[in-house]
Amino acid sequence: MKSKKKLLLQSAFLAFLIIGTVIIVRQQRSTPYQKDTGFIFGTVYNITYQYDKSLKADIEAELKKVDGSLSPFNKHSIITKINRNEDVTVDKMFADVFNLARQISTETDGAFDITVAPLVNAWGFGFKNDTQPTRHAIDSLKQLTGYMKVSLDGMKVSKKDPRMMLDCSAIAKGYACDVVAEYLRKRGIENFMVEIGGEIVTQGINEKRLPWKIGVTKPVDDSLNTNQELQTVLNVTNKAMATSGNYRNFYYKNGKKYAHTIDPVTGYPVQHNILSATVIADNCATADAYATAFMVMGLDKAKAVLGRHPELMAYFIYSDKNGNNAVWFSPTMRDKIVE
Repeated sequence: MKSKKKLLLQSAFLAFLIIGTVIIVRQQRSTPYQKDTGFIFGTVYNITYQYDKSLKADIEAELKKVDGSLSPFNKHSIITKINRNEDVTVDKMFADVFNLARQISTETDGAFDITVAPLVNAWGFGFKNDTQPTRHAIDSLKQLTGYMKVSLDGMKVSKKDPRMMLDCSAIAKGYACDVVAEYLRKRGIENFMVEIGGEIVTQGINEKRLPWKIGVTKPVDDSLNTNQELQTVLNVTNKAMATSGNYRNFYYKNGKKYAHTIDPVTGYPVQHNILSATVIADNCATADAYATAFMVMGLDKAKAVLGRHPELMAYFIYSDKNGNNAVWFSPTMRDKIVE
């Protein structure tokens, strides 16, 4: 009798679980996907998420927090005040990015460096001018760069030279993706894709109940950003992805091509053979920074870093010795390649 009663209770509990699961699945299927688009950090964002209403206002509030901390184009941001040598206490966002940037600078022997702004500006890729600098000017500016010359003491930034400037452009968009992703998670949202200027964080499944798939653009000279031909497609579900390339941001002067990625060590635009570096990591700030660093380092040095960091996945498109496009990717990336 007791065993029969126990069996009935177990059956009832199992039925309850099945019915509950069916209700949850139906609810998930019926909940619409919101698609918010806007403009931030001088670029476009696209955020898709499964929720019963738009959260665009809240999302933009999060993005404005990042802008108010890290944008050098915002006259009132913390980083702008630091660059003007004002007495300012940094916020948690700035501290998080500064500390991560310093860690990655160390790991890449200075290939990633948030003090590179004066050199970027001198070459015309920042917000000042496009006059080509002389060797003497580059040597002078290199005295004002170097990640070891700045530190975060408590919540105050110290610079060895007051003329030094910080520029987090190569990590801030990725960090902003992480901030929005964390906000969506706190709202209980399980399925989403956050994309800001090509940097991406995904979780769960898309509207078609499939994993999130992201294309990597084929690297051809495309300063107008009109080329949409894909080199490959990657499955980046529950990961973050960032791509850095010199095939869109460049200019020609006196018949020579100058790429937008500046080598902090030499002070000159990089001349390495990597055309495009795509990195997949657990968070987008990390992916963003390493993608930039790998463009600076070149293929061999980038491979060495990846050997020390198995948690990173990378997909490189490079120019081989014959000038033809070739591909190399880390072994862990193989399972992510869809086509």
